[in-house]
Amino acid sequence: MSPTPNYEFQECWNKEKERNHALFLDKSENPSWSAVEIHSPTSLEKDHSRSARQLSWVCCLRFQQATSCLSWLTNGFLSLLRTVNRRIISNSNQSSRNGSRLYRVIKVFMILVILLLLVELLAYFKGWHFSPPSIASDEVLGFVELVYAAWLSIRANYLAPPLQALSNICIVLFLVQSVDRIVLVFGCFWIKFRRLKPIPSMEFSGDIENANTEDYPMVLIQIPMCNEREVYQQSIAAICNQDWPRNRMLVQVLDDSDDPDVQLLINAEVLKWQQKGVPILYRHRIIRTGYKAGNLKSAMSCDYVKDYEFVAIFDADFQPGPDFLKKTVPYFKGNEDLALVQTRWAFINKDENLLTRLQNINLSFHFEVEQQVNGLFIHFFGFNGTAGVWRIKALEECGGWMERTTVEDMDIAVRAHLYGWKFIYLNDVKCLCELPECYEAYKKQQHRWHSGPMQLFRLCFFDILRSKISRSKKANMILLFFLLRKLILPFYSFTLFCIILPLTMFLPEAQLPAWVVCYLPGIMSILNILPAPRSFPFIVPYLLFENTMSVTKFNAMISGLFKFGSSYEWVVTKKLGRSSEGDLIAFSEKKTDSLVATNGLGGASSESGLTKLNKLEVMKKSGKSKRNRLYRKELALAFILLSASVRSLLSAQGIHFYFLLFQGITFLVVGLDLIGEQVS
Repeated sequence: MSPTPNYEFQECWNKEKERNHALFLDKSENPSWSAVEIHSPTSLEKDHSRSARQLSWVCCLRFQQATSCLSWLTNGFLSLLRTVNRRIISNSNQSSRNGSRLYRVIKVFMILVILLLLVELLAYFKGWHFSPPSIASDEVLGFVELVYAAWLSIRANYLAPPLQALSNICIVLFLVQSVDRIVLVFGCFWIKFRRLKPIPSMEFSGDIENANTEDYPMVLIQIPMCNEREVYQQSIAAICNQDWPRNRMLVQVLDDSDDPDVQLLINAEVLKWQQKGVPILYRHRIIRTGYKAGNLKSAMSCDYVKDYEFVAIFDADFQPGPDFLKKTVPYFKGNEDLALVQTRWAFINKDENLLTRLQNINLSFHFEVEQQVNGLFIHFFGFNGTAGVWRIKALEECGGWMERTTVEDMDIAVRAHLYGWKFIYLNDVKCLCELPECYEAYKKQQHRWHSGPMQLFRLCFFDILRSKISRSKKANMILLFFLLRKLILPFYSFTLFCIILPLTMFLPEAQLPAWVVCYLPGIMSILNILPAPRSFPFIVPYLLFENTMSVTKFNAMISGLFKFGSSYEWVVTKKLGRSSEGDLIAFSEKKTDSLVATNGLGGASSESGLTKLNKLEVMKKSGKSKRNRLYRKELALAFILLSASVRSLLSAQGIHFYFLLFQGITFLVVGLDLIGEQVS
């Protein structure tokens, strides 16, 4: 029985047809078509014919829309590929040789993984995952089946066993490093529970005007800097405002800038404070060798340095409080074997973006746990290069600053410890500083921080063995300080999560337990985030980002260990001066007198802090526009992990799939430079 005609629809359709001038039918062919005609068989045939033509028109329109959409997507994808290719070529011109070596290895690995994925997809659609072909069977196999059966035999007998052995080694290293981390955390809890901390044998009075200045030791303050246009003013101002007798201190501004404009600005700032009666000197080296170590070494060679007992060092973006010297110098009184008092860093831009939040987690654990535990129980830790006070006698006894590595701060600390000097860490004395806000600056900083220790380990290994310190201290320095925390950590992190885990998806005979992939890293991340409890919402991004940074740290470790060229690169970490604007404006409001410029500055009065701030902003805007970079190693690893996640999905491995998926997405985000400061 035929369905009942829908008259309401026909009436609506007729009205719409008349309004739109008969889009699909010529009105002249059927001028008096109405709903009454539907009752006749002839009109029904016409209606069916008209509906077929309408359907064909709709299909044509849909096909045209799909074609145009596909064409737009294709053009966009090709444009994206061209842009990516240009960026990669541009970035490859600036990449280091050993970075290119590692990228070539990763690229070969990526091609291999993609080929393996294609093979596994073919096997999945053939049903071979459920009933794999076997060479030993009596069935007659085709060529493709024979090749796949041979591949199964090769991977089970020859490839999976060494991969399983390597994964077991990395798991053991992971467990050892986890135990070390747990011990440090328990040490920190013990310090908090027992309220242990260093106690000074004396304190300086609050009023230095009525105090006897002879009770204050002579302190030299050094500010090494290089092209620090954005932050030099805030650092110099904070240090010149130290609550310390003027006749018992001297500030050295050690400018290694190669930009003449920056040199003039820094020199003018120094002259301004000289006019205020602050004992401050400007030093500029003509021959800029040895980077920061060479700069400090040159400053310590001045004749007047022998009149000073201690030296405080601050990088250009650090802003110590006015009572910094009063809180640190008293610890030297009565501790003649004390060489260094190190203070904690506090970050003024820790909530600026996701990258600074993740850095804050890492550095909070470093200072709250590592530095505090090592300083209190074994009196040794790595000098952080800034925000610390050294006894000049200790520096001279261990040989002074050396230019042999890019971690001159760790170098001087290790040599001082080998001579029997002790260190103190003050967790409650904080010095404001700035975190790098863009991934490029952070990556270069991490490369230097992880390649330098391996350089130093090669150079001082036999010195450690020949030193007169106890065997326990030698073991701590070699096994824990260098091998476990500087070499093993980046090695197993990169190898386990970026190489072994993807391979186990394509070589399922080698197993990586779920507790290694998910549970143990999660527990370690919770321990790392304890010193920064406000960062708990970022625990998952922190875990994924740390695994992403393992490629940079592994690359740096290898380059430092085998003396590749990039291990000797010393790049100044770019600062944005986030904390300087408010300080300069406040300072310019208090400033009432102008300075008379001398020594080749043209005899003009110096600019106020606000004027210089405006000039700085103009220079920032008129400079070259920055572009997001593309990082080849991270992008290649993103494709590797995402391909492995697809293979894991075929095997229905839940935890492995989700970890590989999110880790691959994290590598992709970092590789596209979408983390940190966003630039155009």
